Amino acid sequence: MILIEPAPESLDADGLRSRINIDGCGSIVSFVGIVRGQENGVEVHQLEFDAWQEQLPNTLHGLAEEAIDKFGVYGIGMSHRTGIVLPGEDIVCIHVTSPHRKEGFAACAWLIDELKAQAPLWKKEVRADGEHWKEGLG
Repeated sequence: MILIEPAPESLDADGLRSRINIDGCGSIVSFVGIVRGQENGVEVHQLEFDAWQEQLPNTLHGLAEEAIDKFGVYGIGMSHRTGIVLPGEDIVCIHVTSPHRKEGFAACAWLIDELKAQAPLWKKEVRADGEHWKEGLG
């Protein structure tokens, strides 16, 4: 089972987790990324995420399919914010259901790395010292 949810205004990590099928599973491994209030000692006011909205769900779904094949996990739920995200707010969540924890942890780690490398997302940090676009996707 794959569940991909766009999150243009808020991200409900717990709600997404509650909708993932856990039949036959012995673990749920979750990752939730949040906005830090500082970057290299400089206050972060907000992050701004821009995305290729039409392609983002397809990319996340493709990564989920690949993770299921590669790691033998049963289900994946993923969501990523777009727009303005404030310090302490959730940016991204990934939930992986699997028979055992080992493949769940491996799949979750692989998914966040691949999401950052492949998802059509761009991030701007708005900090006390100005605006800074972060290199690369994700």
